[in-house]
Amino acid sequence: MIPPVMCCYLVERDTAGNIVGRVTTASTADLPPGEATIAVHYSSANYKDALAAQGHPGVARRLPHIPGIDAAGVVVESSVASLPSGAEVLVTGDELGAGQWGGWAEFIRVPAEWVVPLPTGLTLREAMILGTAGFTAAQCVQAFQRQGIEPHSGPVVVTGATGGVGSLAVMLLAKLGYRVTAVTGKTGRHDWLRSLGAAEVVGREAVRDESDRPLLSSRWAGAVDTVGGATLSTLIRSMQHRGCVAACGLVGGHELHLTVYPFLLRGCRLEGIDSAHCPGPQRREIWRLLANEWRLAGLERVASEVPLSDVGRVVADLLAGRSVGRPVIRIGASTR
Repeated sequence: MIPPVMCCYLVERDTAGNIVGRVTTASTADLPPGEATIAVHYSSANYKDALAAQGHPGVARRLPHIPGIDAAGVVVESSVASLPSGAEVLVTGDELGAGQWGGWAEFIRVPAEWVVPLPTGLTLREAMILGTAGFTAAQCVQAFQRQGIEPHSGPVVVTGATGGVGSLAVMLLAKLGYRVTAVTGKTGRHDWLRSLGAAEVVGREAVRDESDRPLLSSRWAGAVDTVGGATLSTLIRSMQHRGCVAACGLVGGHELHLTVYPFLLRGCRLEGIDSAHCPGPQRREIWRLLANEWRLAGLERVASEVPLSDVGRVVADLLAGRSVGRPVIRIGASTR
């Protein structure tokens, strides 16, 4: 039975026209249409969620809005046989937390095709430690594999390594045998990154060259870039012959200043990683891998759990660049 109201983090305009976000209640009758209604146990906090919590029009397209691009919980109502009541499931991406109300609420209602049955081997909480960040990191690894970048190909680099995508990419690549250089501006986190599997930790300046040189010294077989801008340009110009850059972020800028020389003279490959609209079969296969062959031991090392009532602090940390690892948002009865 779905109650008439639910606890949630609601972003709306106040009477003065200012955008405000707060933990409050909303009517479950206002949930969007969909074949599956899910009682959310856990969500997570991503940079995209922080933007939604500020009412950023590129993410929160209509107000009032509930952020949360990730959710894991239990089906409570369903009109499709493949998602019976009581089934443990997860939802990441598609329009959750962007085009429609998301996982920072006790209930979500979504189309059946967005829902992934929780793979055997993962708990609901572990699924949200991974969430979109882990899913994105896994897609970056798949990009390497598609391009023939294997552990013996040479060193790989991960930028923004203390963030959600970055820290999980370091863990996953190290597990699979790659020699990983982690890049971070947080000097106090070097030992932590080494504990996740990084063979080397360097500062941001090591991968930021704002000169107009079309090519730089060849350094990397592969790169996971969560930053964009001048950092991405530097990485592309620094790749080994037929190296691959998997680009999945733009906190450092959305413009890319390059010549074609890295692509024509070194055969560099640039793969853009789109997690929100990854096709269903590939999405389910990635989650199967993360629960089995690519299952990460020690996920708690990157996790910090907070109740929904503390999500405002998490948003502030994400926007200020203070966040480390994966903030997991505890929903459900814990919010009352």
